Amino acid sequence: MSRNRHRLRTLIVAAAAGSLLTACAGAGGLGTDENTINVLMVNNPQMTELQKLTAKHFTAETGIKVNFTVLPENDVRDKISQDFANQAGQYDVATLSNFEIPFYAENDWLHPLDEHIAGDPGFDQDDILEPVRESLTAEDGKVYGEPFYGESSFLMYRKDVFEEQGLKMPDKPTWEQVAEFAAKTDGAREGMKGICLRGLPGWGEMIAPLTTVVNTFGGTWFTEDWEAKLTSPEFTAATEFYVGLVREHGQAGAAQSGYAECLNNLTQGNTAMWYDATAAAGSLEAADSPVKGKIGYVQAPVAETDSSGWLYTWAWGVQQASKKPDKAWEFISWASGKDYERLVGEEIGWANVPAGKRSSTYDHPEYRKASGTFGDVTRRSIESADPRDPGVQPRPTIGVQFVDIPEFSDLGTKVSHELSAAIAGRQSVASALKKSQAMAEEVGEEYQQR
Repeated sequence: MSRNRHRLRTLIVAAAAGSLLTACAGAGGLGTDENTINVLMVNNPQMTELQKLTAKHFTAETGIKVNFTVLPENDVRDKISQDFANQAGQYDVATLSNFEIPFYAENDWLHPLDEHIAGDPGFDQDDILEPVRESLTAEDGKVYGEPFYGESSFLMYRKDVFEEQGLKMPDKPTWEQVAEFAAKTDGAREGMKGICLRGLPGWGEMIAPLTTVVNTFGGTWFTEDWEAKLTSPEFTAATEFYVGLVREHGQAGAAQSGYAECLNNLTQGNTAMWYDATAAAGSLEAADSPVKGKIGYVQAPVAETDSSGWLYTWAWGVQQASKKPDKAWEFISWASGKDYERLVGEEIGWANVPAGKRSSTYDHPEYRKASGTFGDVTRRSIESADPRDPGVQPRPTIGVQFVDIPEFSDLGTKVSHELSAAIAGRQSVASALKKSQAMAEEVGEEYQQR
C-alpha cells in the first residue's frame, strides 16, 4: 500500500471508529450462503421502500436473497468506511454518494462495473443522465457506482406572493435579481421573510449551497495545484453576498437553520423563496402540503457561470473484497433499472419513483403527470451540472458543492462553523475567512507534497 493510500485508510478508519460501536447495534446477522448478498444502505424513505419490495420481486425472480443493514446517514457512512477501508468483505454492496466513490475507487476499495454493464445491455447505461454518470466514473475511466436517485439544486418561490407584488421570476435568475426579489417580498405577508438559506454548520448543510454561490461568483476552494483561495476576492464576495442576504432578508435563527428548517419555513408560509435541493419538491407538492400548487421552480441562480446547481446521488457500489460481484450486479441492475422505477410507480405511486438519474424517467407520462411543475426543471438542473468544471477555473478534483477529497468533510464542517458565526453576527466574514484560509492551506499543502 502506498503512503497516500495508507494515510487515507488511517484517516477514514480513525474517524469511523468512535461511532461504529453504536452503529453496529441492531444491525442483525449477515447472510453467508452463496445465494445471499449483504447490502448496507442509508435509511431514507425510498431505500426502505426498496427493502420492502425486494423479496417479493427481486428474490422471487432471481433466487438471490438480499440481507439489508439499514442505518441513519452518519452511521451508515461510518460503517461503510470501516468495512471498505479494511476490505473486510462483510458487505457486498453499499450506498455511496458521488462524494465518496472517486477516492474509494482510487484506493481500490470498489469493484469496477464496466464488464457487468457491457454484459447487461438491458440496463441501458446510456440512459443514465450524463452528469450523474460522470460523477460515478473515476479518473481511470471506469464506472464504480450506479445511481439509485439523483438531485441538483434550484430556486423555489411563492408564485402567488410574486403575483401580488407584481414580480416576475425569470427561468434562469441571477443572484442579483434574487437579492432584489428578497428585499421586495420581505414582509409581503405577516411574518414572511424574503428568502431562506442554510446557515446551519456542516459540510453537507450550509457549505453545499454556499459553495455553488462561490463557484458562480468566480471563486474556488482550491486552484488546480492545491493553492487555497478562501480569502480571494471572488470567494470573499460570494460569502459576503450569501451572509449579507440571509442576515438582511433571511429567516429568524438563520445560523441554526438547515434543510429541514427551510423546508418547514416555505411549507408554513414563512418565506417567499428558498434555494436548495430539487428533492424538496416532493414534500412541497405532497397531497397534505399547505403550499401544494403555490410554488414555482426555476434553475439555480447564477452570476458568472451559465449554471450553478449542485449534483448529488446516492449510488450503489460493490466492495472489491466481495466474493459475489455477479450477484451484487444483478441486484444493482434491478434496483437502478427502468423496471424498478415502473414497479414503484405502479405499487407505491409515481411521485415516489427514485428519479433524477435516468433520461427515460422524464419521458414517462405517469411520472410527468406526478412531477408536475418541478420535473422538467429538475432534469435541466441535473443535466446542466458539471462536476468536473463547475466554475470559471480548473479544479484539482471533481465536485460541485464539495471538494472530492476525504479531508473535506472535516475542513468544510470547520469552515461552516466560522461562517455560521458570521451569520449570527459574532464575527465578520473577513475574520471567518481568514481562519478558514489557514485550515484550507494545511489541507492544500498535504496534497501539494504528494
